Amino acid sequence: MKKNYVIDTNVLLHDPDAILGFEDNKVNIPITVIEEIDRFKKNLDEIGRNARHVSRFLDGLRVQGDLRDGISVDHGGCVRVLFGLEYADRLPTELSAHKGDNRILAVCLALQETEDLPVVFVTKDTNLRIKANALGIRAEDYERGKVRLDELYTGTAEVTVPPGDVDRFFSEGGIELDAGLLDNQFVCLVDEANPHHTALGRFRSGTGRVEPLRLPRDSVWGVHARNREQRYVLDALLDDEVKLVTLVGKAGTGKTLLAIAAGLQKSVEEKVYKRLLVSRPIFPMGRDIGFLPGDVQEKLRPWMQPIFDNVDFLFAGVEDRNGRRRRGYQELIDLDLMALEPLTYIRGRSIPYQYLIVDEAQNLTPHEIKTIITRAGEGTKIVLTGDPYQIDNPYIDSTSNGLSYCVERFKGKDIAAHVTLVKGERSVLAELAANVL
Repeated sequence: MKKNYVIDTNVLLHDPDAILGFEDNKVNIPITVIEEIDRFKKNLDEIGRNARHVSRFLDGLRVQGDLRDGISVDHGGCVRVLFGLEYADRLPTELSAHKGDNRILAVCLALQETEDLPVVFVTKDTNLRIKANALGIRAEDYERGKVRLDELYTGTAEVTVPPGDVDRFFSEGGIELDAGLLDNQFVCLVDEANPHHTALGRFRSGTGRVEPLRLPRDSVWGVHARNREQRYVLDALLDDEVKLVTLVGKAGTGKTLLAIAAGLQKSVEEKVYKRLLVSRPIFPMGRDIGFLPGDVQEKLRPWMQPIFDNVDFLFAGVEDRNGRRRRGYQELIDLDLMALEPLTYIRGRSIPYQYLIVDEAQNLTPHEIKTIITRAGEGTKIVLTGDPYQIDNPYIDSTSNGLSYCVERFKGKDIAAHVTLVKGERSVLAELAANVL
């Protein structure tokens, strides 16, 4: 049965193409939403770009006919702009008609009283959904592009194999395995006769085999893997054929430290990449980084301090090839072996032969993640790290952030790998705090 969908402003600011995501139903945009979109369109950040995209799309529909009557779109639906202020007197006295949210609810009431189609109000505002429910209006969250965390692809699997297969895995350099695995999925093979007899590998769909991890005999820039997931991570980070690596895990699991160690190994020692680029979202992404003294690099320094702390930790006691004690991140910057990448200005760029690490990627929207990944030029590797449970961006949540979205969209791709880290290794205190607080 067709429905009347009423769309809130925050839905359009989150996904400017949401208007086309309701199939052959009627999409109703209250005039109040148009007014609110107008207030955002001059912003220079992602919200402003989305607002301008919505305005241009609706203006394109306007030239095709009267938006009050509704304009048909390609998928068979209908888009229209509605007023509902005359129904404001139907609202309880506690809901003032001077508030935009309440005027949007008045449009929902008007549709319920004047048309036979069921009305569904779509908003990402939890309180507004509660108010709608109190008025007898069916309200829903905007689900398009959402990924449930309990169903998020972990990138790993544990498979029980017959006796002898683990030994054959080591002697033959891999075994064929048909267990519904995805390309580049990491596997722990467990001997069914002896559960303590195990082997770690990565599944290659091209050969249909699980092959041993390719880890260096020595440490990676002084770092040794402390658990199974960290071994998976280093295997993916050091594989030049894997162009995109996503790492998800709580605080202290080693996401950022391992990514930087592998980046230094590949760019400084092995010279596979020209330099190591590191970045963290300056929230919100796109906001002017002024009001701090100095050039761009100096303005970024406070935001990048966690990265510098990790680099200095890796440099402790490390000497260069001439036996001199390294000076830390500043030496790498001076030698142009490491650079800070402000995401504010990344649009339109092409980045070839770089090792790009984007930390705290859970604060990025799916569109921002797409913008970053599509900057990758020839020979570039991108590493995204983050924790979907630690999100500061009010326009996204643990299920709609760009990192989770990217993990699901790239799973099983031959040039992408993902690992969810579970065990904290920072300290006993940090691990306990991550679990109980």
